[in-house]
Amino acid sequence: MGDFAADLWSHPRLMAAVADEDWGAVFRAYRRLTGVSQMTLGERVGLVQPDVSEIERGRRRVTSVEVRQRIIAGLGIPPERLPGTAVGADALPVPGLTFAGMAPDEDLLARVTTTVDGVHSVDAATLDWLDRLLAEHRRAEDFIGSGPLVEVMGQQLRTVVKLYAGARGPLVDRVVRLAAEHAQFLAWMAQDQGQSAAALAWYDRSHEWALEAGDADMAATTLSMKAHMAWSGGRGRRCVRLAQAARWSAPGASLGVRGMAAQMEARGHALNHEPDDARRLLDDAQALIGRATQHPEDEPPWMYFYDETWFTLQHGMAAMHLSDWPAATRHITTGLDALPPNYRRDRTWYLSCLAHAHAAAGEAEQALTAALASVPDASGVGRPHAWNELHTTAAVLLRHGAPEGRELTDALRAYD
Repeated sequence: MGDFAADLWSHPRLMAAVADEDWGAVFRAYRRLTGVSQMTLGERVGLVQPDVSEIERGRRRVTSVEVRQRIIAGLGIPPERLPGTAVGADALPVPGLTFAGMAPDEDLLARVTTTVDGVHSVDAATLDWLDRLLAEHRRAEDFIGSGPLVEVMGQQLRTVVKLYAGARGPLVDRVVRLAAEHAQFLAWMAQDQGQSAAALAWYDRSHEWALEAGDADMAATTLSMKAHMAWSGGRGRRCVRLAQAARWSAPGASLGVRGMAAQMEARGHALNHEPDDARRLLDDAQALIGRATQHPEDEPPWMYFYDETWFTLQHGMAAMHLSDWPAATRHITTGLDALPPNYRRDRTWYLSCLAHAHAAAGEAEQALTAALASVPDASGVGRPHAWNELHTTAAVLLRHGAPEGRELTDALRAYD
């Protein structure tokens, strides 16, 4: 058995799959070489058969460190076959998150490590690096979605919190501000995955830390994002109230942050079918955003995405709630045409919304075209929001008696 195991993990296909941490390919090659069933493999690694099947088919990613370790132990993967063995299995980064230029130099790495291990010291260089790392993670999430990042961001926040004990003078507020930014990002990722209770808890924590650090921009942003959650849940009045709180409670916030709050209030009014208030606030938001784009250096780092393109897309969303389908399709199409390709998750979402708007307008062919373009990414990076919107689009088409509704339904089932 020992010789067989050694030969097994020397097989080129298995070696390549393990080196890439492509666990679906590992499962497929392992079963092909050993002849075991999905059920038997699942028993070895502590997964049920449907989960094994989903991983093999690429419909589920292994992002949990604990699951990864169970796979390694259960299949007996030799340590030397694993990438990055020198740093230890528990310290491996999430695959795909090693950014060029983001690793600290040896001196900086030593400072971060000793701080976390209990030597109470922290300096500006350490915090500068963590700022840059957070910025890269935000941009990665735009493309790969939140799933692969949740665990690594939780670990990063724990590092920041441990730095608090070693901070002195003006660095104290900076550490707290950095913790607030991490908590806000974790809240957004929980919201993106439909985990409302966790998202609200993280937003509350972020808001508290922002107030402690005197960060008006983050304090207002967390209230705007809670308004967004209310809007997503169909609670227009709560959306309006939270967005108003974001505007009134932080008058010193940046133009972009204030513009975000204004457009969130507008969307709440649109959801409540209050067109006059919605359009008035959209005009206010557009004016604020136009001024903000003239001085992007004055905006906080998490507002990097917020510009006239993003506002145009949001304008389209408000038009959808007002049943102004021509305006909705016009704004969303214009926004999508200007959206950079690295915003993969957002493109998927707005394509699904465009499909819905076309379907509601009775434009079945255009609805199907937009929906089918969205389906592949909606089944992965766009779940659950874009995926649910596509199902809504199919239902609208079917209600209208359009044959495209059945075609879209079949396409969605092929990805289920």
